[in-house]
Amino acid sequence: MAAVIIDQPSSSSRPAAGAGVGRAIVSRVVSSLVVLFLVATVAFGLVRISGDPLALLLPPDATKEQAARLASQLGLDQPLAVQYLQYLGGLVRGDLGTSIYFDQPVLSLIGERLPATVLLAFSAFVLSLLISLPAGIVAGIRRGKITDTVISGVILIGQSTPAFWVGIVFILIFAVRLRVLPAAGYGSFANLVLPAVTLAIYSIAVVARVLRTSLTDELSSDYIRTAVAKGLRPREVVIGHGLRNASLPVITVIGLELGSLLGGAILTEQVFSWPGIGRLTVEAISNRDFPLVQGAVLFFATVFVVVNLLVDLSYAVLDPRVREGR
Repeated sequence: MAAVIIDQPSSSSRPAAGAGVGRAIVSRVVSSLVVLFLVATVAFGLVRISGDPLALLLPPDATKEQAARLASQLGLDQPLAVQYLQYLGGLVRGDLGTSIYFDQPVLSLIGERLPATVLLAFSAFVLSLLISLPAGIVAGIRRGKITDTVISGVILIGQSTPAFWVGIVFILIFAVRLRVLPAAGYGSFANLVLPAVTLAIYSIAVVARVLRTSLTDELSSDYIRTAVAKGLRPREVVIGHGLRNASLPVITVIGLELGSLLGGAILTEQVFSWPGIGRLTVEAISNRDFPLVQGAVLFFATVFVVVNLLVDLSYAVLDPRVREGR
């Protein structure tokens, strides 16, 4: 009886477990803020060594006085330490600075391009889930059969094919040869099809591969064989047991892919002339627009950090061991 009492979780231990989960969440939030601070610092340093923006803003015959006057207007004549402290102070106030090239607040420029990026990323994300989840389940259930071989081959091709190359091929086929879809533009469903499919291909391959591997491992476990021996129907075994326990690594990958779609659409937006934050970032880099590059990099980093934090918090809902502090 004493052994049974020791093994039972006492009611007094549960608040401590909950407190442990709370401390883990606070620690995760603090570490996320530290990551964003480091990203902001690295972005500030890297853009300063990329070149002088005055060389692009001034005419070739500009005098030294004109260059000094423009540098003073843009605040580039101050020491780097002063510029860095001003930059951090602006971040604390929610001010990302003013774009050198566009002469507009960086925050407003990102806000103007954000709807286009969200539309493209969300469309690619939904398309990815609609294809990758059934494909991964079918491949995991039919391991070693012709269906699994075909799906695994397609997954390998999807992961190894660069998105910009896929986009160019799609343009040549569907826009140039067949003329059924526009090659570029924004504003209609037809404009969305090619960039969304291009952006979704890699995510489809990644999610399907992870789901197949995780589900295959779970279906070969002892508790699955026990469930089959008890006479449970195959659907109950796969969905109620195998798929549920295989979902944690898949959810992690889905969260990371969502962050990648929101922050990694730079090449896709450039290929299809999609007016999102990715294309804005390319323009900022080409024009050595220090504040805009810093703001775009910080935006992408924030997206990844927030998505990862939400994925970590979702474990407490999906995994009872996390809720119990184990």
